[in-house]
Amino acid sequence: MRILIIEDNRRLAESIRDILRHRYDCDLCGDGAMGEGLLLAGGYDAAILDLMLPGKDGISVLKEIRRKKCQIPVLILTARSEVEDRVCGLESGADYYLTKPFDMQELQAVMKTILRRQADLVPECLTCGNISLNQADYSLGGPGRSIPLGKKEYEIMRILMANQGRVVSKETLLLRVWGDSRDAVENNAEVYISFLRKKLQFLKADVAIVTSRKLGYRLCGIGGPQGKEEGR
Repeated sequence: MRILIIEDNRRLAESIRDILRHRYDCDLCGDGAMGEGLLLAGGYDAAILDLMLPGKDGISVLKEIRRKKCQIPVLILTARSEVEDRVCGLESGADYYLTKPFDMQELQAVMKTILRRQADLVPECLTCGNISLNQADYSLGGPGRSIPLGKKEYEIMRILMANQGRVVSKETLLLRVWGDSRDAVENNAEVYISFLRKKLQFLKADVAIVTSRKLGYRLCGIGGPQGKEEGR
């Protein structure tokens, strides 16, 4: 599972990542507006959100993603400990409110709890057109057949299916799938998109991954320009 830690104190964010890394893959983001965009792009299983952030404050980020029907579990982790702050955070859509300084074991327990709760709500299969992505065995299915996906193929497909019809930028795919890895170069996304296009063709899918020139990729019905650039 992948967690987005939206915290502008880099040292603290890295400490949180170290606490959770034995169980989860964690990405760091120090800006509220950027964090909001990453959450709306899909692909994360949960978020840890500070309230006092550059770019956009945590409450505004939380309200906006909930307004746009993003139901990812969110743990607010902040120095604000007043009752009114807690009430505001929870009423804005947070799943849990934890104050700094925090206990390491409590943080681990909270993440386990909110992710378990979310797992009960997430379907085992994501569907788009006549294809389905099975989250239990990392397989992509079409009419009468299915094929296994590698981990990176699966992650890219999951992000695209979670954002059906919407453009997902290359930068988002690189950050979500490769994280801070030195292997996160632009052509990596292009290579894996090519792999997935071939598999969709093999499955006789009625959807395609379309390239939006200089923007990114989107998954849509074949009625549009399959695998070609738009916006010329």
